[in-house]
Amino acid sequence: MRPRQKLLLHGAAYSVYTRIVRLVLAEKDLPYEFREVDVFGPGGPPKAYLALHPFGRIPALEHGSMRLYETNAIARYLDAAFPRPPLRPSSPQGRARVDQVIGVLDSYAYRTMVWDIFVERIRAPAQGRMPDEARIAAALPRARTCLEALEALHGRGRYLVGSRLTLADLHAVPIFVYFLMTPEGTALMAEFPALAAWWAGISRRPSIVATRSPFEQAI
Repeated sequence: MRPRQKLLLHGAAYSVYTRIVRLVLAEKDLPYEFREVDVFGPGGPPKAYLALHPFGRIPALEHGSMRLYETNAIARYLDAAFPRPPLRPSSPQGRARVDQVIGVLDSYAYRTMVWDIFVERIRAPAQGRMPDEARIAAALPRARTCLEALEALHGRGRYLVGSRLTLADLHAVPIFVYFLMTPEGTALMAEFPALAAWWAGISRRPSIVATRSPFEQAI
């Protein structure tokens, strides 16, 4: 199903949460316009953008008269509005597991694996400051717990929830891209064979290549 009205995505190419939505759009082969928004610029988010997202975070989506912010709401909307291919399981059990994985990623993995480890190890030197080694060291046990939880939830399928790609995979990918750019992330991932196999299989998908972050090294 092709959109009758233009899809307009506001965000930043480096943003984990913007990329989640871009991955959904790519997997559904939906054309859209992408507008970069600098929420960290002088003076904060542009005033015009605050009309779309009162909290000044990214991303936000416009689809005709429909305006949405919050990544999970946007992803579920796109999956419902454009149901092929489906990115949520049909069973209540499968949908609950997808929601659980996304909850783990949002509540525990993102801050630890991206801000505490990736930003300090990779972005800090690029910004001309020394990494906060104490912050990285303190984050590693929590990162291990996140990987243990995701490994336990993984099951036996090719993807994080079963044998088909779901929103859980697309939510995880941008977090793991950054995490695995660090030596700490690579070393930890090697201890979790199911997750390592999942990553080896999913990391070459065209949608991931097409949405590559400007911070990203070649996969």
